[in-house]
Formats: sequence, structure tokens, C-alpha cells
Amino acid sequence: MELDPLLLSRIQFAFVVSFHAIFPVFTIGLASYLALIYGLAFKTNDPKWERLGAFWTQVFAVVFGMGVVSGIVMAFQFGTNWSNFALATANFLGPMLSYEVITAFFLEAAFLGVLLFGRGKVPNGVHFFAALMVSIGTFISSFWILSANSWMQTPAGVEVRDGIYHVVDWSAAIFNASFPYRFMHMALASFITGSFVVAGVSAWFLIQKRDVDLHRKALSMCLWLLLIITPLQAVVGDFHGLNTLEHQPTKVAAMEANWETQSNVPLLLFAWPDKEQQTNHFEVGIPSMASLILTHDWDGEVPGLKEVPPEEQPYVPIVFWSFRVMVAMGVLMIITAIIGLALRPKRAYMRTRWYLQSLRLMTLSPFIAVLAGWFVTEAGRAPYLVYGMMTHAEGLTPSLTGGMALFTLIGYFLVYACVFAAGAYYLTRVIRMGTEDTHQTHDDKHRAKRPLSAAEASFD
Repeated sequence: MELDPLLLSRIQFAFVVSFHAIFPVFTIGLASYLALIYGLAFKTNDPKWERLGAFWTQVFAVVFGMGVVSGIVMAFQFGTNWSNFALATANFLGPMLSYEVITAFFLEAAFLGVLLFGRGKVPNGVHFFAALMVSIGTFISSFWILSANSWMQTPAGVEVRDGIYHVVDWSAAIFNASFPYRFMHMALASFITGSFVVAGVSAWFLIQKRDVDLHRKALSMCLWLLLIITPLQAVVGDFHGLNTLEHQPTKVAAMEANWETQSNVPLLLFAWPDKEQQTNHFEVGIPSMASLILTHDWDGEVPGLKEVPPEEQPYVPIVFWSFRVMVAMGVLMIITAIIGLALRPKRAYMRTRWYLQSLRLMTLSPFIAVLAGWFVTEAGRAPYLVYGMMTHAEGLTPSLTGGMALFTLIGYFLVYACVFAAGAYYLTRVIRMGTEDTHQTHDDKHRAKRPLSAAEASFD
């Protein structure tokens, strides 16, 4: 059997990006949460906030370490598997990645050590300022990365000469058509992820009746925030969808498995898209609802996949079902936040066991939604690397063989499996230790030297 290097390279990159994406989306939200907690500790001088911040700093250290390890490989693959793409787009993507290092990594590096290792070593005001700078650094980093990715979705400000992309308008390239919506969508996703993880862990501590007053406060804060930002995410998602309809109509057609350009398009709750036959099987839908959502008009016209040749269509089943998984998770998160509001009287939310258990289960929901959203974004762009300008086949390394791609794919899978298993085990130990066991080490002998060492838990 002949191995297809293009297919294997796409699977490999999808695997690496999916594995990596779950860490930044959490650390961005958690960094902002830590800045808030340390701000409260500085303002109130209440040791409870300091203990809560110390506990979540340990969690942050572990997740941050895993994110760094998994993220290094992503840029490495540009040279190994996608060298034609790297060469063609270097005039834009090279500076973008450099800007991230200069403006974000340097800022984080300067203050991350203070955040992780400075507790008890620097004044509370300095510690709070370090947490704030790390939080800002994470958003600056996501700014450059999402701008680069958005440019691949809606390229602008460049011209192609001899197969090389030359930037003619940096402002248009950086602030391309889809960037504002994508950045806001991802920022809210980060806050939602951080909030649900903190809420889920706090719910577990409340079920265990451990440090109840502290984790009740943490849970209350998260539920108030989720009540605001989960519906707001739906609104931002709607604007993002309208933007995608304008600039990437084929992706929207794949999201709805809509083959013919038509009005009164139903919202399909279930269907089995058949790309070979260019049709759907077993359709179950709500009449005209897709037209209303996508165009804000019951009679709105939605483009069909048949507007482009089959070879220019994405693989519809992945895009179609990933979009529905993302929406389903979003609806569940909104419902969970509303139930929390209903249980506010007499603080019933902290004593209702089934609700606390549901919060534990919902800890995974934002990660599932983020991964599903990325599948929609990236698979829906196929067959293009740079939408409408460069296909995956054109960006592939010419000398890459199927055997080479398979070998590295298996290697990445095995290494990442070990990294994830070790990280998950260590993270579980940190959480089980709880806030009661959080303590300060003031002597140099026990001062942590590395991010993972900031978690005061033995690995064995």
C-alpha cells in the first residue's frame, strides 16, 4: 500500500496542533484569573486569596510546562513537512512569529519567574504586577498567532511574485478581515475554559467538604463570569459566522452540509453528508432556521458546496459534525451557567450535589468545544493552506515520502502520549493536595528552579 505523504502530514499537524491548543486556551484564562486573585490578595491583605492564588499557580506551572513542550514541535514541522509553504509565506509569517517572541515571550520570561517563584520573596504588590504582566503577555502572544492564522483564512495585504508572498500593506495583513472576530472568539473561549476548570475543581472540593469557604468564593466568582460570557460567546460566534459567510462561503456551506445555493435552508440537526454523491442522507432539520441564523432572514440565501468543484470542497462530514459538537457544548455551558443563577438563593449552588457533579463533568466541555472549533476552522479551509491562494499539496515538502511522514507521526504520538500521561498524573496529584497543603518555602534550599518545580508536589 502506497502511503500518501500529504494525508499523513495533515494528520500529523492536526494531531500536534490539537494536542497543543488545549494548553494555551487554558493558561490564557488561568493567567487572567491569577491576576485577579493576586489583585484581591494585595487589596484586601486576606491570606485566603493568597492561598487560592498559590494553589492555582501550581496548576498553572504544570499546564504551562506541558504547553511549552508541545508547542515547540509546531514551528519545527513547517520546515520538515511544509517547506514550500514556509518559503512562500516567510516574508509575513516569519516576522509575525518574531514579533510574538519579542513582545510576548520576553515579557512573560521577565515576570513568569516572579509569579512562579516569587511568593514570599517579593512584596504582594510586585507579585500582583508580575501576574498581571504574565496575563497581558499571554494575550499579546495570542494576538500574533491568531493574526497569522486569520491571514491564512482571509489573506490580505500581500502580492505574489515568483511564488513568494510579499507584504505590501502590513496593516491590512495583520488586521485582516477575519482577525477581530477570531481573536475575540478565542479570548472568550480562554476565559470560559479557565472558568469551567476552576468551577469544576472548586465543585470537587465542595463535595469533599475541603476548605469550603475558600472554594465557595472561587465557584461563585466563576459562575457570575460564566453567566455573562457564555451568552456573549454565542453573540460573538454569530458575528464570526456572518464574517465567514462573506469571506469563506464554502466553509459555511460545509458547516451546514448545504450542497445547492438556495433560500429557506433548514438547520440540520442530523444528516450524513455524502461527498461522492454530493447529497445528504437521513436528514433531520428545522425548516428555514439555517437561513435565519446565517443571514438573519427566514428567506436568506445560503451558498452551496456545488458552487466550487468537488476537489475544492472540504471534507464535509468533519466540518459538519465538528460544528455541531461545538454548538452543543456551547449550549450546555450556557444552560449550566443559567442553572447556577437559579440556585443562587441561599447559596444552594454550593450544596446541590447533582449540580456540583455536573460542574465536574463540564470541566471538559470547553476543551471539546475548542478542539471542535479548530477542526471547523482548519478542515473547513481545505484544500487551501492560504485560502484561495495555496493548496496543501502546493505547500508540502517536495522530498517528503509517505514512510518519513508515518515515522514522525508515530513518534509524535508516542512522545505526546507520554507527556500527556505524565502531566495529567502530576496535575491530578497537585489538585488532590488542595489548598490546605499549600505552603510557602522561603529558604533558598527549597526554592524552585523550573516551572514544573513550582508545583509543590512530588512526582513519585
